[in-house]
Amino acid sequence: MNPCLIQGGRHVDERGSVSFVNGFDFKGVDRFYWVQARHANVPRGWVGHQREHKWFIAIRGEVLVAAVRLDQWDCPRRDLPVERFTLAAANPQVLHVPPGHATASVHLNPEAILVIFSSGSLEDAHSDDFRFPVEHWPIRL
Repeated sequence: MNPCLIQGGRHVDERGSVSFVNGFDFKGVDRFYWVQARHANVPRGWVGHQREHKWFIAIRGEVLVAAVRLDQWDCPRRDLPVERFTLAAANPQVLHVPPGHATASVHLNPEAILVIFSSGSLEDAHSDDFRFPVEHWPIRL
């Protein structure tokens, strides 16, 4: 299974706006958290999971999320293809990244906020957490 975008929408009128991603059903979500970077354009990641699903949505500003399908967990190849997705609050989308991938992100503006939904408990996450140096794969802004 590959990362995929779930398209949302946005309605704007004189009262304000409503943003939505009705195709995201929260099935499998056990917890969530959000990230706001101290500075824009600073890469964060790479973190991989063998069992855990991740779903990402930018609720303010724009965030680049990168994903790479790992070939092995101890020492993955550095030449693996990296998929890049720009998530923007102005264009609501949820990015689903299935197990077997590592992800990294870069906030493209200082006010950006990225919300991440995860499957599995926090206790389970500790045994399914594989970290790699941010330089391992190019994120490229």
